[in-house]
Amino acid sequence: MNTERRRQLSSAEERRETVLRTAIGAFAARGYFGTTTTEVAKAAGISQSYVYRLFPNKEALFTAVVEHCFSRVRASLEEGAAQSRGSAPEAVLYAMGDTYARLIADKDLLLVLTHAQAAAVSEAAVREAVRTGYARMVEYVRGASGAAENEIQRFFATGMLCHLLVSLDVQDVDAPWSRTLSAGVRHY
Repeated sequence: MNTERRRQLSSAEERRETVLRTAIGAFAARGYFGTTTTEVAKAAGISQSYVYRLFPNKEALFTAVVEHCFSRVRASLEEGAAQSRGSAPEAVLYAMGDTYARLIADKDLLLVLTHAQAAAVSEAAVREAVRTGYARMVEYVRGASGAAENEIQRFFATGMLCHLLVSLDVQDVDAPWSRTLSAGVRHY
C-alpha cells in the first residue's frame, strides 16, 4: 500500500509538471485573460476536472506557471554566476546577463513573464507572484554578485530593455532608434 501510494503521488506530481509545461505554451500564446483551463487541459491531454484537482482555479495555475518561469530565470542566473570569468561584481553581472539573454530567446518564457507583468496590474495574486519572483531574483543577484545597489538596478533595467528588444526583433531593424536602444545590449 505504501509503495502504491508513493507511485500515485509521483504520478500526480509528474502530471502537475506536465500541466505546468503545457500551460506555459498556452499562457504564452493568449495570456492570462485569454487562456482557459479547458485549453490547458486539452493541450496536456487530460480532463479539465483533473486540472482542477491539481490547481484549484485558473489563477492558481497561472501563478504556478509564473513561479516556474521565475525558477528557470533563477537557474539561468545561477548558471551565469558559476560560469563567470572572475569574482568582480561586473564580471558576475555580465555572465548572469549573458545566460539570461540566452534564456529569454525562449519566446514562451518571455511571453509568460510579459503577460504576468500585464496581469499583475489588476490581479492581486499574480501581482504577488511577480513581486515574489523579482524579490528573490534581486536578492540572489545581490548575494551572488556583491554589486552595489545602482549596479543591480541597472542590471534589471537592462534586463527589461532586453525583453523589449527581443519582443520587437530589434536585431532585424536597421534604424537609428533601434541602434540607440540596442547599443551594448546582448540579445540572441
